Amino acid sequence: MEKLLKLLKDNARLSNSELAVLLDREESVIANQIKELEATDVIKGYKTLINEQKINAGVSALIELKVTPKKEYGFQDIADRVMQFEEVESVYLMAGDYDLAVFVRGDTIQEVALFVAKRLSPLDSVISTATHFVLQKYKQDGVILDDGKKEDLRGQMENA
Repeated sequence: MEKLLKLLKDNARLSNSELAVLLDREESVIANQIKELEATDVIKGYKTLINEQKINAGVSALIELKVTPKKEYGFQDIADRVMQFEEVESVYLMAGDYDLAVFVRGDTIQEVALFVAKRLSPLDSVISTATHFVLQKYKQDGVILDDGKKEDLRGQMENA
C-alpha cells in the first residue's frame, strides 16, 4: 500500500491500469485499494500543483501564531477556528518558538495584512503573530518550480 500511495502522491493522474502495471498487480485490486484508502480518509483528495508565479496568483504568507491552548481542548480549538477562514490554506501545530504555522493567500500584501490584523490577531487565545511574506517559491511538494535557468541581466547591462 505504501508504494501505491507514493505513486499517487507523485502523479495522481496515473490510471488504475498504469498503477497495476507499475505495481505488478491486478487492476481490480488497485481499484479496490484506492477505494478503501479514500473511504478511510487516508486519501483526502487529488490536487494539481500550479506554478502560481507563472499566472500571477497573488501573494502567500506564513503567519506564526503564539497561542494559549484551552484546558479541555489543547490547541485543537484555536486550530479549528483558524482553519475556517477561506484565506487559510494550511495550519500546522509546531514545536519551537511559536505554536501554529498558518499559510494564507491573498490578492495583495495589504489584503493579507488586513486579514491578520482584523480577523486572525483578535481571536481569543492568540497571543501574538509574526507575518512572513513568500517572495519566491523554488520548490513545492517535492517539485522544483524555478529551474534556475533565467538570464542574469546584470552582466548584460554592464556590457551595454
